[in-house]
Amino acid sequence: MSTATAAPVSVWEAAHQVDADRPRSRQTQLGASDTVCQRRAAYILAGTEPTDDADKRAAILGTYIHEGLLTAARTRYRWQVERTVADELIRGHIDAVQFDEATALRLPERHRPRIHATASEQQGVVVEDLKTKSTHLWDRVIKYGASAAELRQIYTYARLLRTHGFEDLKGQRHLARLGPIPVGTLRFRFVNRDNGAEHTQEFRYDERAAEHARWWVEQVHAIKDPDTAPRDFDGPGLDPICDHCPFRTRCWPPTDPPGAAPQSILVRDDADRAAALADYERGQQLESHGGRIRKLARAKLDAAPPGIYGDHQLTWTGGNAKPEPDIDAMLRLFREAGLPVPTLPDLTAMTAQLKAAGVAVPERDSRSRTPRTINVTRAPAN
Repeated sequence: MSTATAAPVSVWEAAHQVDADRPRSRQTQLGASDTVCQRRAAYILAGTEPTDDADKRAAILGTYIHEGLLTAARTRYRWQVERTVADELIRGHIDAVQFDEATALRLPERHRPRIHATASEQQGVVVEDLKTKSTHLWDRVIKYGASAAELRQIYTYARLLRTHGFEDLKGQRHLARLGPIPVGTLRFRFVNRDNGAEHTQEFRYDERAAEHARWWVEQVHAIKDPDTAPRDFDGPGLDPICDHCPFRTRCWPPTDPPGAAPQSILVRDDADRAAALADYERGQQLESHGGRIRKLARAKLDAAPPGIYGDHQLTWTGGNAKPEPDIDAMLRLFREAGLPVPTLPDLTAMTAQLKAAGVAVPERDSRSRTPRTINVTRAPAN
């Protein structure tokens, strides 16, 4: 029997290659999922060659979870999943569309959903975007919901559906015949890709927000030189979006001297340095002021019970009594077990003796308590 010494080929090489061959990866038209950063979108629109090969393992795992959950929704609920919408400026693939009963009746019976969007008469058609998140981002999702870029993406989908309907493509022509769809509700479904936790954020379609998303796309199309497009994030080391951007080196070229922070390229003269120093001082003041506001609010809420108050939900963790060994109960156990009772109670020695004898060490609640932590999140949508 021989033992292999060479490491086997990594399955991730195949995964990255398959991901690169996906239609979305090869799409040359600006996609709704590309509306993250104006400069990045401008590079894509200009056909700029990527400068960086980012490690996409986490994103690929998210794609696998994404596909599995959407396939389940299509199979069990018969929702419209991964449907294409487009116009002359942008195209996108909507994760899920949940028809209301009135819209569903316009479809052949075999295409009607088993579960309608019938939470209320006002809900209407629901456009849903499924996002997978890691645990270290989960608290942020629960507290603040979707990011500005994610909101822009879902509003782009919904607006295209309301103005153009589904794109007339093979496999969805029966949907294209419906024409513009009266989307009434937008929903994010966040799934923790580490433990499967699920959180939804739902809200009514807002025409102003949709038009702002459209304006953003039009601004990108108006950019002549992608290298002059605004950056929407603070750069490598400060924003994960930039850390994993395929145009990272193009957008944030090497610094002089080498090794300086990438953001140092933003400072060209003494006026820039003066502005950065002023920003630094202002940041210190805001941080100090914000800390004082938070401490005062925390003190005010110290006796408040958990619940929903206005736009926020209050919960508490901790504040439990700390267990401690019960010396009186231990002495009784020593007498019952026939063990020599120490003249002066030695907690460490008595605990060791009870454990050696296979006897559970008795405990009682002490007067001290574990730290009490406040948790403030946005109240769930009605």
